Amino acid sequence: MILAAINLGLVTILFFLIGMIKPQWALFFLDKPNRMIVLSITVVLVMVSVTMYGEGHRRSTLAQEVTIVKPKIADAAPVPVPVPSAPLAK
Repeated sequence: MILAAINLGLVTILFFLIGMIKPQWALFFLDKPNRMIVLSITVVLVMVSVTMYGEGHRRSTLAQEVTIVKPKIADAAPVPVPVPSAPLAK
């Protein structure tokens, strides 16, 4: 997730630079794009990439801290099996 955040950050920087120079190139699907739209899209993409980076960093530190210990089958306690009771007589 950290690598995806870095990639999205690089794409965001590229989008911002191209959009500020020629908004028609970055927003080719709009009739009359302006720099304000480019700026607002860039702000959203920066927030997404920073959040993704933080979440990826948090998950990687949690994965390093947690160690899973699997008990051996011989050491495990037996699990009781429920037995159905006899039907009630009327």
